[in-house]
Amino acid sequence: MQRALEESESVSVAQGGQNGEHRIYVNRSLKMEQIEWVGFDMDYTLAIYRQSEIDRLSIDATVKKLIDRGYPPELALAKFDEAFPLRGLFIDKQEGNLLKMDRYKFVAKAFHGSRELSRERRRELYHAQKIRVDSQRYHWIDTLYALPEAAVYTGAIDFFDGLGAQVDYEQLFTDIRESIDEAHRDGAIVDVIEANLPRFVARDPALATALHKLRSAGKKLFLLTNSRAGYTDSMMTFLLQGALSEYPSWQHYFDVVVGAASKPRFFTERRPFMEWRGRGEASTPTMRLERLKVYEGGNLVDFERLIGARSDSVLYVGDHIYGDILRSKKDSAWRTLMIIQEMDDELVAIRKSGKQFVELDELESRRESLIDELRVRQQRLRALERDVSATPESDSSPRRVEKRTIDALRSSLREDEERHRALRQEIDQQFHSAWGSLFKEGVEVSSFGDQVEEYACLYTSRASNLGCYSPMHYFRSPRDAMPHERGTP
Repeated sequence: MQRALEESESVSVAQGGQNGEHRIYVNRSLKMEQIEWVGFDMDYTLAIYRQSEIDRLSIDATVKKLIDRGYPPELALAKFDEAFPLRGLFIDKQEGNLLKMDRYKFVAKAFHGSRELSRERRRELYHAQKIRVDSQRYHWIDTLYALPEAAVYTGAIDFFDGLGAQVDYEQLFTDIRESIDEAHRDGAIVDVIEANLPRFVARDPALATALHKLRSAGKKLFLLTNSRAGYTDSMMTFLLQGALSEYPSWQHYFDVVVGAASKPRFFTERRPFMEWRGRGEASTPTMRLERLKVYEGGNLVDFERLIGARSDSVLYVGDHIYGDILRSKKDSAWRTLMIIQEMDDELVAIRKSGKQFVELDELESRRESLIDELRVRQQRLRALERDVSATPESDSSPRRVEKRTIDALRSSLREDEERHRALRQEIDQQFHSAWGSLFKEGVEVSSFGDQVEEYACLYTSRASNLGCYSPMHYFRSPRDAMPHERGTP
């Protein structure tokens, strides 16, 4: 991703800011002094789930639902690797493949189950024509929430392929999607989480202070989540209750709280706001949004009108590119801060790969020099071959010398290309053993990284990182240079 982070002396070095873990990265400049309202999603934004725990719970619940639907009981014994999928992958429901693409929709990596496809098979399936990722054939894994369904899909394909069974890959994916949705609806997942919050959620000790810092600077805060109000109450109580003496309850941190928002429909449909009366009580329609009350439903137009906010004075913090970031950018002027929980691991891998990145840069520079020299030598050889008065061929003749030099240059280029590929593999191993970096694919930005650049004004690893900056900070984007401005040939 070709974006420099926003350097700032306000980042707390004592909190690890020198390594980037608490920094906020900038795609588009944003002046916090112009922001009046700061809104937050809850799941994977304020609530940081322990990914391996929640993935295993979701996988087990989904497989059970599949067996209830008539899938063989032996499926429960199959291997489902929750660490295999990566956010930003695409599922090809027609072929049963997982794909990683760059920003130009070039498929650079592909797996059928856990088996990587050969370059020839990849080219046959995906390089002959333009891929339409918005078609029904492809499904994007764009959230951490969606990783379990990819893990179940991959494991189920391995299971059925191992039996030699004929599989309708599209129907298999549909059944998995419906099963995991059913498991969420009937409480097979949510109820277990709510009853064991410390097992599934990492409580961020810096969150309360960060929210307090924003409020103390005059910012108004709201919570806008798709989770139901009862679950939201349990989760937010776990995250914030008793964290600061100034706040008797978690609701005191926020000026407006909205659950069951049904994003992205919240940004596009006109549904009424309902006041939540408590568990087991009927919600009632309302035309007011008051502090210390919890609401459900609603829509963007009425929300902005009821809180009296200008659209461009709102900063929304969320983790979901489509539900939280893309739709809010397409249907409003809200500014956006994307939470990317994987950032910390990415930064660690970048630091570990420092020497390889230096060598890659050196290889790129050497490659350009070799290509330039090869071009000059080829032109010289063509001129010699046109010269009818040239001396006969001999080992020391100019033509022979040029040919040998050209062959040596080509050999050096081939060796450098092989080393380049080896270095790329070494670097990928530092990130994810199968897929490499979340943000990059080879030298290009990945499809996921492209979405982050396009729709997130800012991005960081945790919402509490806002507390490392002044509430009036100016997040300044670096100058975005095109290739010709960088001197690239």
